[in-house]
Amino acid sequence: MAETLLALRNVRAGYGDAVVLDDISFEVPERGSLAVLGRNGVGKSTLLLTIMGYTDVARGTIAWRGADITFAAPHRRALKGLGWVAQEREVFPSLTVEENLTVASQRGRWDLAAVYRLFPRLAERRNGLGSHLSGGEQQMLAIARALMTNPALLLLDEPLEGLAPTIVEELTRAIRRMTADEGTAFIVVEQHAEIALSITDMALVLERGNVAHRAPSRDLLGDRATLDRLIGLGVTGSRADGSRPEQCSN
Repeated sequence: MAETLLALRNVRAGYGDAVVLDDISFEVPERGSLAVLGRNGVGKSTLLLTIMGYTDVARGTIAWRGADITFAAPHRRALKGLGWVAQEREVFPSLTVEENLTVASQRGRWDLAAVYRLFPRLAERRNGLGSHLSGGEQQMLAIARALMTNPALLLLDEPLEGLAPTIVEELTRAIRRMTADEGTAFIVVEQHAEIALSITDMALVLERGNVAHRAPSRDLLGDRATLDRLIGLGVTGSRADGSRPEQCSN
């Protein structure tokens, strides 16, 4: 049976006195994958920030490999094996691609050769500055840089947001390979519900800071009525090719 990497138990969290998440419980096993879905403003990004230690936890526990990390500092969590790719990407603009990748790298299976195999575009641009990359290339770099810390669990916040369909497909393939070939577990917050469900094992749907629905991703993907009711997929979801009307960056 796979070891539990991350476990949240009845977590209430937010910012100061403002409660954003309430009574959140779930587990992610070794090599597992979880999609976190929901409408805008329901607490999806706050959930990732809470896992990384950037919010105020008022109740409940967060455990990593069985050890309580509820109040551990973010850098301590990173050293334990949690990786995070922020929605803003936060690429260092004045560093080259290779410098971005090695600035915080740690020894492990993810090294330069491995991330260049995952993202061949980055190998081609290794000497280019971060500021000269397209939006899609910056997202690849942000994910690859997080992998270079060799996390056991990677948190991805809207990794496909605003990207052209071809880049979405390329990133989706890379995320699949990340787990299938290398065993990196991940949690993905994503508005592309159908894509997120197609690459994960389990899914949570948040509503007003609570877990409104949980199910195997495959089951939820086939339950169009529930997706429409909880997420409004008919209005905000992906097109058949994985794109959305506002996608424009590559």
